[in-house]
Amino acid sequence: MRALLVLVLAPLGGYSWSAGVSEDAAPVRGLGRDEIRYLALGDSFTAGTGNRPADAFPSRLASLWRAHDRQVTLENVAVNGYTTEDVQEHELPKVAPFRPTFVTLAVGANDYLRGWSADDYRSHVRVLFRGIIDAGVAPNRIVALPQPEWSLSPAAASLGDPRQLGADIVVFNTILRDEARAAGARYVDLYPLMHKQAEAKMFASDGLHPSARAHAEWAAALYEHVDP
Repeated sequence: MRALLVLVLAPLGGYSWSAGVSEDAAPVRGLGRDEIRYLALGDSFTAGTGNRPADAFPSRLASLWRAHDRQVTLENVAVNGYTTEDVQEHELPKVAPFRPTFVTLAVGANDYLRGWSADDYRSHVRVLFRGIIDAGVAPNRIVALPQPEWSLSPAAASLGDPRQLGADIVVFNTILRDEARAAGARYVDLYPLMHKQAEAKMFASDGLHPSARAHAEWAAALYEHVDP
């Protein structure tokens, strides 16, 4: 199963993303103009699987900040195939030593593929938010991001009914949103943009993960809605 997870789960275009961004995605202001120490946590969708590491959205976002005269230190510790338990075991210990001023968290697809329930996912996500905060990160400097619409990818065709997969992705994304809010963190709802990208077949060559162009569009949206 782990091999399957690694196999199946590891932008700039003319799509309008702003209309679908939730109120949670209002810019995070007032955090000063000091160095941005950005730590990216998660699975393949943060690691940029299917593309060059430089094309993953954390690298793209850091580049946008640097282009606007911000000093940025980025560490993307996301790993293809990781579940929430993997993030807890292997990525959370890296938070405190890095001393991040900004953290993104995007994880959940591999939990789903392992057959873990929505309740399991909720409890694991709570642990992650608590762990990040306990490591010294202010809640309003944590931004949670949804799973992309991978149910529409060619590689997902063998995993089940795309309509059911898509509905379950929305359930897991809703849990992440609710737990982020409960922890005092932010949730930037890129899902409407991600859905349009999937419909436009903006996938990497592996037929599952979003393309470099998709990642660039996520970064552009994040740049507009977070200001660390």
